[in-house]
Amino acid sequence: MEKRELSQLITFNQSLAEALPKDNEVDLVSYCGAVMNALKALISADAIAVLGHEQGALVPLAATGLAPEVMGRRFQLSEHPRLKEIVHSETAPVIFPADCPLSDPYDGMLIAETGDLPVHACMGFAMYEQDKLLGVITFDSLSPHAFDGYGASLLAMVQASVSSHFSAVDNMHRLSKRAKSGIAMLNELSHQQYTMVGESVPMQKLKSDISLVANSDLSVLIQGETGTGKELVARQLHAQSNRSTGPFVQVNCASLPDNLAESEFFGHRKGAFTGADKHREGKFLVADQGTLFLDEIGELPLHIQSKLLRALQSGEIQPVGSDKPHFVNVRIVAATNRDLQKEVDEGRFRSDLYHRLRVFPLQVPALKHRNTDIVPLAGYFVEQLRKKLGVSQLLLDDDLLASLKAHDWPGNVRELEHVLSRAALKAKHSNWQKDIIKIMPSHCELSFDSPKVELDTHTRGEQEVMLQPIKEATEEFQRSLILKALNTHQLNWAAAARALDIDRANLVRLAKRLGVETVKKVK
Repeated sequence: MEKRELSQLITFNQSLAEALPKDNEVDLVSYCGAVMNALKALISADAIAVLGHEQGALVPLAATGLAPEVMGRRFQLSEHPRLKEIVHSETAPVIFPADCPLSDPYDGMLIAETGDLPVHACMGFAMYEQDKLLGVITFDSLSPHAFDGYGASLLAMVQASVSSHFSAVDNMHRLSKRAKSGIAMLNELSHQQYTMVGESVPMQKLKSDISLVANSDLSVLIQGETGTGKELVARQLHAQSNRSTGPFVQVNCASLPDNLAESEFFGHRKGAFTGADKHREGKFLVADQGTLFLDEIGELPLHIQSKLLRALQSGEIQPVGSDKPHFVNVRIVAATNRDLQKEVDEGRFRSDLYHRLRVFPLQVPALKHRNTDIVPLAGYFVEQLRKKLGVSQLLLDDDLLASLKAHDWPGNVRELEHVLSRAALKAKHSNWQKDIIKIMPSHCELSFDSPKVELDTHTRGEQEVMLQPIKEATEEFQRSLILKALNTHQLNWAAAARALDIDRANLVRLAKRLGVETVKKVK
């Protein structure tokens, strides 16, 4: 090794040593940023990314020179041949030829790139602790032979140094997480299909609260607007708890028919009622030793609330038609988009059940309150869509990203996912012949410009007369819409529910609350 390379390597190792955490608070993301800066000073590249390994996928921890959406992506090794090849080369960096036919995971995502041409030069090395894959570091350049001038011995020593330092910090990070939660659950903190994306202040608080309460058996009430991801929070609570190896059972309280709700919760015995042709175990018994998630708990009828309260207080359930009680060990997590305190005050929800459920409340922030998470979320969803649509690369136009950040998202994360799904499908249809597809603002049906309302002096008075409280106006609109659907479908509630895209039981319950009355005409 030349003296110049030796001097560079000494400086590089000093930088890695200085980046090591100085106390028990280990911030793995910040450390990866410091590693990336040290690498930038040693190796010239247009883009560098540090990715950690989680359950068969590579997750970006720090990146420079790449579009911000990359931080929300999850790269499955089975779907990215270059990353897979890097991982399989355990002891030596991999430099891909400029004309390598393998698709690059960052195609079209380099900030320095003009147009959607693929990346020209790519290099990477894996980081291992013995036989365990910790992560990968990738280097990309628009210069075809940017990495050819680096000696094999220098790169091998860089790989060894980074791997040993990263291994030490990663272990410190794991131990720190265990100390805070009391259990070694790092490998189960995030299942791929239930990833919590976002590092905004509200999301950091939510994640911290989840970690705090997850390993207890306290009942948790998750509150938040529709589409914010309350089910995801419930699954994270289960995954991080000491019940994670037990069942996670979900009940949608809004879709339970009143006459079958008790059977759904507690089960029934053959012959207990008409149609009960065999024994059935209820959700409580199925969830024994695990977690029972009661979604939309605010929709539960009062007469079922009292029976549910007894089960929560004593752990004792009794199937319909049985004289023998059963005892279960179930952790209750409930969720609602309603103001349950208001429901209690107005007599629609039992106060004792409310306080039994709300031992530890969690508030899921609306997307408009975590604006900085929109781009990573968009990147996460686009990566999922890329796999579903079967395209090599799916990108988001910069103007579209700006528009997404400007929108207030009344439907929250669910609305963002659905908007991107439709836009991605349109983008693929209009660019079906391309390997790299970019989603443009024209593919998105949302209107991001606030409508301008102008009233002259003659119409202003009329508008003021027509104004009414928004709750009354909303209920009046819902009432007329339900009546129209019922009339259109000859008072067939099931058909009307399908037309309105709502569960039949929910429609009947809503109509009853709104005072909708229908009478079939006798011919």
